Amino acid sequence: MSQTLEYLVVEDRPRAAIITLNRPQTLNALSTGLMNELTLELQRQATRPEVRAIVLKGAGRAFSAGHDLKEMQDRSLDEERDIFAVCNRLMATIQSVPVPVIAAPHGIATAAGCQLVATCDLAIASDDCRFATSGVKYGLFCSTPGVAVARNVSRKHALEMLLTGRFVDAATAERWGLINRAAPLDSLDAEVMALVDQLAQLSPYALRIGKEGFYKQVEAPQAEAYRMMAEAISCNAVAPDGQEGIAAFVEKRQPVWQDS
Repeated sequence: MSQTLEYLVVEDRPRAAIITLNRPQTLNALSTGLMNELTLELQRQATRPEVRAIVLKGAGRAFSAGHDLKEMQDRSLDEERDIFAVCNRLMATIQSVPVPVIAAPHGIATAAGCQLVATCDLAIASDDCRFATSGVKYGLFCSTPGVAVARNVSRKHALEMLLTGRFVDAATAERWGLINRAAPLDSLDAEVMALVDQLAQLSPYALRIGKEGFYKQVEAPQAEAYRMMAEAISCNAVAPDGQEGIAAFVEKRQPVWQDS
C-alpha cells in the first residue's frame, strides 16, 4: 500500500517501510514540515510488528540537499534554535526506532542530507551519488551534520569535508565509512531490498536490543560499555529467541523466532 503525505511518499510493504522524501523541486530540502512529518512516520512504522527495516529514499534527482535555507532566512535566534531542535529530534528518532533504518541516497546528499545518511544505521548509495557538508561555502559551517559525520568517518576525513565543503564521490564515501557500499543506480533498489531480506531472516528481538545497545555503548568508556553489554547479552541469552537460536544451532536446524 502506498500513500502520499504532504512531504513524503510511504509504501507499507510486508517486510519494509519505504519512505521517500518528496520535495523534488527543492532537491528534497529538509524543511521543518518535512522533518516533523518524517519523525512521526518513523514512529508510526515502529509500531508495525511486520516491519523488519525502514528505507529512506529521495524523489527526483537527489536524495537531499540539506536544510531549506529559505526557511532559515531572516529568522530570530530562537526561531533558528527551533529549526535545529526539530532536526535533532528527527536524528534521535532514526536511532531510537527498534528496527534498522537504511538510507538509499542517489544524486547528492549534502549538509543535513549528508547528516541524514550518516545518522541512519546502514546506507547503500548509488555509485554516482556525491556527498558534502558544504555549508562552509555559504558562511554556514555544518556544525550539526558534523556530529553525525564525525561518528562515521575518521576525524581527519570529517574535518576535510567540514572545512572545505568539497564533494566526495560514492567510492570515497564507502572507503571512508560514510556508507556501507555503493551500487549502480539501476540496481540500487534491488541491493537495498536484498539487505532488507537478510535482516528479515533474523530475530526481531535480537535486532531490537542490539541496535539499542549499540548506540548506548559506542560512546561510553570501554569498561562501562562492557558492563552494559554483558548485561544485555545475558538478558538476550535467556529470552525466548535467544534460547531458540541456541537450540537451533545445537540441533543443526533453522530457528523459528518467537518474537515478531
